[in-house]
Amino acid sequence: MKTILTGLLLVVLTSCSHQPLKSQATAHSNDQFDFPIIDAHAHFHSKELNNYNQPASQILMEYQDAGVSGAVVHLSESENFKVEVNRSGKIKWKTCMGIHPGDLVEKVEKGIRAGRFQCIKIYLGYVPKWATDSFYRPFYRLAERYKLPVVFHTGDTYDKNAKVKYADPLQIDEVAVEYPGVNFVIAHLGNPWFQSAAEVIYKNDNVFADVSALLLGDVSEETPENLEELVIKPIKWIYAYVNNPKKFMFGSDWPLVKVKPYLELMKLTIPEKDWKGFFGGNAQRVFRFEEKNN
Repeated sequence: MKTILTGLLLVVLTSCSHQPLKSQATAHSNDQFDFPIIDAHAHFHSKELNNYNQPASQILMEYQDAGVSGAVVHLSESENFKVEVNRSGKIKWKTCMGIHPGDLVEKVEKGIRAGRFQCIKIYLGYVPKWATDSFYRPFYRLAERYKLPVVFHTGDTYDKNAKVKYADPLQIDEVAVEYPGVNFVIAHLGNPWFQSAAEVIYKNDNVFADVSALLLGDVSEETPENLEELVIKPIKWIYAYVNNPKKFMFGSDWPLVKVKPYLELMKLTIPEKDWKGFFGGNAQRVFRFEEKNN
């Protein structure tokens, strides 16, 4: 993840202003969308905000500005059984249990049955274990039993103390083959291992991807040249290689990424004929937004 703002987390959490993307992306307004927009990759950052009653005003303001009507939120270790999500508002929420060493399958299952979790998140790299580690296998079986998607962090890590070798997306192929009844999601397109991610997505019917956080911060402040090289070209190459628009989902990684400028950038990158699926329909299907949480 390439950081383009210093003091990024503080800036994003305390500011909800946007500058227009310095490109032709502003030629299309998301107000024209006649379909739901879903952010398939976000975080609450409850600990940093000192607010475990979510959603907080910061994320609601950004989503209102961007026209987002649903989100998949990946919970941290401190949030899993502490955060309380108000699901009665206009925005629909799906929350992913973040799996960490010491977590018990029985407790996670109880949370699933109670409607607390609708997906599972594996923090590859942040947790120094391979996706194939025996620790994770009971959770894959749990996901298969309850028909929950499993999301993997892949690629570069925000934490300098993480061990990035464990975040290589190629390893997802093995678990996808062994658990064909589970839908797996490669977050961040494996950045910078785009070719490995593309092959795993292409090969396996049960592997999908989100495009979150290929850059951090407010992408409207980045140069057009960097946007082209670091975001547009890689996504277009993977998109062409996989040749299946149903495999890709919009995601931001809020609060590390400002939502509206990133959404505008994706309009430049994804063919307009595929916007309905990319910006909402694919996530609706993979994360089962049409179903109640409990």
